[in-house]
Amino acid sequence: MSSPFDVYRMEGRVAVVTGAASGIGAATAGVLAAAGASVVCADIDPAGLATTVAAVEAAGTRAIAVPTDVTRRDQVEAMIAAGVAEFGRIDAVCNIAGAMFPGRIEDLDDDTIDRGIGLNLKGVLYGTQAAIRAMKDQGSGAIVNVSSGAIDLPYAGIGVYAFTKAAVAMLSMTAALEAGEYGIRVNAIAPGMTVTPFTTWRLNKPDGTIDQDAYDEFMEYSKGMSPLGIVGEAMDQALLIHYLLSDASKYATGQIFRVNGGQTWAW
Repeated sequence: MSSPFDVYRMEGRVAVVTGAASGIGAATAGVLAAAGASVVCADIDPAGLATTVAAVEAAGTRAIAVPTDVTRRDQVEAMIAAGVAEFGRIDAVCNIAGAMFPGRIEDLDDDTIDRGIGLNLKGVLYGTQAAIRAMKDQGSGAIVNVSSGAIDLPYAGIGVYAFTKAAVAMLSMTAALEAGEYGIRVNAIAPGMTVTPFTTWRLNKPDGTIDQDAYDEFMEYSKGMSPLGIVGEAMDQALLIHYLLSDASKYATGQIFRVNGGQTWAW
C-alpha cells in the first residue's frame, strides 16, 4: 500500500506563484519545490525573484523568473504563457501578490482606491481568469487566492485592503462554482497576522532599519490577538497553500481557509 502522504507530492506538476520575491510567496515557492513541483516565480522585484528561483533550484526542481505586474492583464497572461512555453502545462496558480494601501475610509482618494483595487482585486481576478483558461482543456488544476483575516474583523485604517480582500473571497467562491465543470478547484486562504515584510515595513525608521521598540510593541500586540499567544509565519500559510494545491485536498473547493491563530474570534 502506498503512503497516505503520497497525495502531497507534486512531481511533474507546474505551479505559478505571484508575489514570489518575498514573504508568503517566497515560502510557497519553496514548499512547492520541496514537494517536487516546477515553479513559475512572478513578482515586480527582480532581485527577490532571483533569490527565490535559486532556492527552488536548490530544492532540486526547475524554476523560471517572470517579472510581472499583476495589475496589467497583458503581463499576467504573458506570465501564464511563459509557464506553458517552458514546462508544457500549468497545474496550479497561487495569486499571492498584494499590498495594504492604508487610510481611513473618509480620507481615501481615487488614486489609493484605484491602486488598491488594481493590485488586490484585479490582480487576483486576472490570475484566476488566465489560470482557468490554461487549465480547462486538461480537465484539472487548482487555484489558491489570498484573502485576509481582515474580511472577518474590521480594523480602522485599512479599509481598501479589507474590502478588496473580501471581494477576493467571493471571487474565489464564484470561480469555484463556475470552473468545477472543468475539474478545476478554487479556494482562498484568509491569513491572520503573519510576520513578513508585508506587515513589518511600517516599523522601519526613515533610514530603512527596523525600529526595534516599535517592532517589539507590534509583536506583543499581535500575540495578544491570538488565544495561542503567538504570531504566524510565512511558512504557516505556505503549508496551507501546498495542501490546497495537492491531491490531499481533492474534495476541497469554493472554501475560505483560515490559519490565523484564532484571531478572528478571540475578541
